Amino acid sequence: MEQIQHPEQREPATAATGPAEGHRASPNGKEKATPSRRLVIPTPSLVVLIGPAGSGKSTFARTHFRPTEVLSSDFFRALLTDSEADQSASREAFALLHQVADARLRRGKLTVIDATNTTAESRAPLLALAQAHHLPAVAIIFDLPLRTCLAWDAARPERHVGAEVITRQHQQLQRNRGQILREPFALREWIRSPEELMRCIVIRRPLDCDRRNLHGPFDIIGDVHGCLPELLTLLDRLGYRVEQTTARDGQPRFRVRHPHGRKLVFVGDLTDRGPDSPNVLRLVMDAVEERRALMVMGNHDRKLQRYLTGQDVLIAHGFEITVAQLATEPPAFRERVRRFLAKLPNHLVLDGGRLVVAHAGLPEEYHGRSSPVVRRIALFGVTTGERDAQGLPIRVNWALDYRGRAIVVYGHTPVLTPVWVNQTIDIDTGCVFGNALTALRYPELELVSVPAQRAYATPPRPLLQPEDLLKPILLPSADEELSDEDAANLNEQERPAIPATAVHQQRAESPE
Repeated sequence: MEQIQHPEQREPATAATGPAEGHRASPNGKEKATPSRRLVIPTPSLVVLIGPAGSGKSTFARTHFRPTEVLSSDFFRALLTDSEADQSASREAFALLHQVADARLRRGKLTVIDATNTTAESRAPLLALAQAHHLPAVAIIFDLPLRTCLAWDAARPERHVGAEVITRQHQQLQRNRGQILREPFALREWIRSPEELMRCIVIRRPLDCDRRNLHGPFDIIGDVHGCLPELLTLLDRLGYRVEQTTARDGQPRFRVRHPHGRKLVFVGDLTDRGPDSPNVLRLVMDAVEERRALMVMGNHDRKLQRYLTGQDVLIAHGFEITVAQLATEPPAFRERVRRFLAKLPNHLVLDGGRLVVAHAGLPEEYHGRSSPVVRRIALFGVTTGERDAQGLPIRVNWALDYRGRAIVVYGHTPVLTPVWVNQTIDIDTGCVFGNALTALRYPELELVSVPAQRAYATPPRPLLQPEDLLKPILLPSADEELSDEDAANLNEQERPAIPATAVHQQRAESPE
């Protein structure tokens, strides 16, 4: 029988020492290096190791993660009974494991679960924890041959699990393949051989929203909605130099520079209703590509992304103007827009966590998190789960209760003039409706506005007055229809709702 070397007996690949490379024979008889297997892990996240005993999970965890990041079922059994093998303590051990995992995820810490997890029942509470804390769950599946697991178990210097138990766990994993694919893991990595296991190197990557390393200074710009003339005027007022040239493909190209290295941040909703959505898109995409700007996705941007990927969307609320404008653009430009929008984060955490930018604002508990719920709130705001007489979602004025450390800058709801409410500010001043385009200079916290050249569209409702921003319920604008995907997320489990009775009470106390 071929001898299979236990992973602890070989030098593994680590992020610190660099990838360990295997070798394979080349046609000329010389050995050729085999590239490393890179596992890119979003951080923070919940990493669930899945596989039978003897598949190398614990060695993998010790090799690639800090001891404090790994929660092992064996450790908690030993903590209770002084023996990793005492199965009588399993229920209590897993209760403790889940409790510690809950506490770590609440603090935004990478957490690795080292247990077999070969059944859907064992994975379900872990996935629920990740969802509750709005962090991605990652599955690393150790789908090695049974004979490998048995050989590695037999080679252990200490306790042996035994062939009967390992065979049962291996069979459970095989039966669970389809279920693992259906479960809400953000990422699944399958390891199917000892050689592949030895070539693994773990790369930690911050969540897309985490740009704490960027410290500005920033100029944060409200909803543009295709208003290119006003955007160019505002950039000039802010001290930016904008040069329009022609690229090799004959398409317009914008070069945006600030003499003092300031960076632009757009709160989303670049398109719809305004006179030149394509060139607004070009300017922002060019600036982002040259690392002169950042952007978060707005609900209108999300709608355009869905349209460009062939999904059914409602061609209304100014979107018909964008569709007509894009119809005159070459296919390559539309494809570039599609790729650009697909990469946008739903919010940004900047300047060491002192600044958060989200299209519709974001309560503190969602800062630096990533989930469908976080995306929905960042794009559409906090809702009660109810609809008004027109069938539109009723939104809660979350800023009234905000007590977070970070300044939150957002748009989405057109206001006549920006008003600070508890370290938050709405800078969508309804340019497309004839009011103004506004930027917030950070860290100076200075507002800079330019008047609209004209009203390009009629607002569905009057722009909110400063006193309206002190009411607990905000009137939704008429273009806030939810996509089917986002509407499906409005269920009791995901909705950060307040009781309907409280909503009615608030309406009675603060009539619109």
